[in-house]
Amino acid sequence: MLVAVTRDVSPAIGRCELTHIRRQTITLNTARVQHRLYERSLAELGCRLHQLPAEEELPDSVFVEDAAIVLDELAVITRPGAESRRPETRPIADLLAPYRKLFRIQQPGTMDGGDVLQTGKTVFAGLSTRTNLEAIDQLRAVLSPFGYTVHAVQVKGCLHLKSAVTAVAEDTLLMNPEWVDEEAFKGKEIIRVDPAEPRGANALLVGRTVLYPAAYSRTRRRLEDQGLTVRTVDLSELAKAEGGVTCCSLIFDYRQ
Repeated sequence: MLVAVTRDVSPAIGRCELTHIRRQTITLNTARVQHRLYERSLAELGCRLHQLPAEEELPDSVFVEDAAIVLDELAVITRPGAESRRPETRPIADLLAPYRKLFRIQQPGTMDGGDVLQTGKTVFAGLSTRTNLEAIDQLRAVLSPFGYTVHAVQVKGCLHLKSAVTAVAEDTLLMNPEWVDEEAFKGKEIIRVDPAEPRGANALLVGRTVLYPAAYSRTRRRLEDQGLTVRTVDLSELAKAEGGVTCCSLIFDYRQ
């Protein structure tokens, strides 16, 4: 059974952190409706939802992915790169504690979960404005005893590694090669985003279905042309906060 942790949209989301896009007005009610439909999609794809209430004073807290990295054997509680986001990790740690042994990224390391991409026993960690080499070294030290290999990958032009590359099937990645070096992912099959849709590399694989933003129809067709099952969801309001389909959930196998 898959568990999907989500958190309702904060009423303060208009004050979210932004790095690579200009600020736009976010309509809270629309964002919440879109988020509920996203949660419904997760449930219909077989996830058991664990829904947390909105954090009134934490604008970015809907993006639960950044607070933790959950693997089969353990969970790593991050230390987000934006100081304003660090309080988001406490309720996530409390929720995950019954499911996994917890490890934590320590100062001076900074890491957002959106910078960590797992494919089997290989973990790619993005060097970005939010994640530094110290945190990647800590992650490597934690994961190595469990048989994981951690590779640091430089990210440019976007917020997180998963803004540039995500998994859409076993050993198949969706990528914007302008934002990350394709050579860092040797041995993987690569599907490139349509050049007109540079922000279209963020996809969420749930079972064998790719949950994908409705905004990027050209790239969606590329996925479908490769025989992948794609289900679209509209997260256009949360995209104004540099959010995507991976950002809004933490999905992991249920284990006691």
